[in-house]
Amino acid sequence: MKDFIYNEMMVHVPLCTHKEPNNVLIISSNSAGFVQEIQKYKYDDINCDVISADINLLREVADDKYDVVISELETDAAVLAHFNRVLNEEGLLVTVHPSLGDVPENKKIMQILGKYAKIIMPYNLGNGKTALLASKEYHPTADIILQRTDLLDGLEYYNCDIHPAAFATGNNVRKEYLGIIKN
Repeated sequence: MKDFIYNEMMVHVPLCTHKEPNNVLIISSNSAGFVQEIQKYKYDDINCDVISADINLLREVADDKYDVVISELETDAAVLAHFNRVLNEEGLLVTVHPSLGDVPENKKIMQILGKYAKIIMPYNLGNGKTALLASKEYHPTADIILQRTDLLDGLEYYNCDIHPAAFATGNNVRKEYLGIIKN
């Protein structure tokens, strides 16, 4: 898959969903592409912090500081609790997760996230893989900030039509995750 598609989908979906994404935390051992995408928000005042994908570094992050967390850290109950801790009351998380075919592991992750978030939805990254969006306040298709998506320059894949389409799921996924995906 083209790296630009992955980077654009991991960054622009949450930043065009959250009403005021002023403080963003990127958790990745290869964050350059994410940072490059965040820099495209010329008209928004976005502060971006970056840490490596290491739970020990996540433990040191301040409470309630971030509007958006974009993570490539492998998720488990402890990591999910830290995500909740560092996100503010309107916080939004995008994280990698196992393939939707790994139903038991994903249900476990989504059930834990359900304790912290109102919305939990997988979305397509453009290569058949998905990321998981968990939001305490904003719905990724109902609350998309169309004006923000229109002001972004230099995008090769992401746009205001791709954003809601990425959340479309087949009936098999809907049935398998019924009551777990919160949309």
